[in-house]
Amino acid sequence: MSDASLNTQTQTGEAGFGDYFALLKPRVMSLVVFTALVGLLAAPVGVHPFIAFCAVLFIAVGGGASGALNMWWDADIDEVMKRTSSRPIPSGKVAPQEALAIGVTLSAFAVIMLGLASNFVAAGLLAFTIFFYAVVYTMWLKRWTPQNIVIGGAAGAFPPMIGWAVATGGVSLESVLMFLLIFMWTPPHFWALALFMNSDYEKAGVPMLTVTHGRRTTRKHILVYTILLAPLAIGAGLTSIGGPIYMTVSVVLNALFLFGAVKIWRRDEDAASADKYRTEKSFFGLSLMYLFLHFGAILAEAALKPYGLGGW
Repeated sequence: MSDASLNTQTQTGEAGFGDYFALLKPRVMSLVVFTALVGLLAAPVGVHPFIAFCAVLFIAVGGGASGALNMWWDADIDEVMKRTSSRPIPSGKVAPQEALAIGVTLSAFAVIMLGLASNFVAAGLLAFTIFFYAVVYTMWLKRWTPQNIVIGGAAGAFPPMIGWAVATGGVSLESVLMFLLIFMWTPPHFWALALFMNSDYEKAGVPMLTVTHGRRTTRKHILVYTILLAPLAIGAGLTSIGGPIYMTVSVVLNALFLFGAVKIWRRDEDAASADKYRTEKSFFGLSLMYLFLHFGAILAEAALKPYGLGGW
């Protein structure tokens, strides 16, 4: 991060609580909390409610810490891109050094406390997740390869695996499938966004697939990853985390997702530009519901199992 403007940046006023909270990427943190909680509750081993609460809290803090480190390193990019220019660092509310200190401190706190509250397998997974997002993705992949989203998607896929490890002390087929569900969902989700936000990435010099290979190639990649995602998502329903609720939700959602991906693949840029990327924006909106409803269905199956209603 060498942009000169950041070194001479002046504060526009004292940062408030909201500015520091925004540094933790609360929207991303909410997904981390939800999927980690689902992984914990879907596990076959019960966890004391207080330990579960503390574990999810520390996982959330770890997710927020990686967000702060991401904003520290990417402040020069955020300053250029329209959708990120109001973030705490480029807007001058929080100094880069503050963001770095917060990110490092919260990372150490979250990992140590999760290890003490649950086990060090879960803590190790959390530490690796923070490292992967802040170093492997943010500092390396994001500015180096158009496959940044594909490989970097692993960082956002670990929380349910961490939640599962909190309960069981290990990793299993079910936690790996929850990981893969998020991992394979991430590329079509972000590439759909990139189709109608391409000018931002181009201006910032981020080698998103739309910038390096064009929208036509990106449309093909969305279709391919959506096709690969469907059997993984539906297959998870055949394991202990699945059941009739999950299977119904997954089949319907994957049919809709595939249909949307085919529509995107068939579109040309003239048609997309003419209706202001309506189909692409619709697919992006569906992708948000896709992940939430899949994990919501896993949670429903887990909640109903004690009553003999969930699962197979």
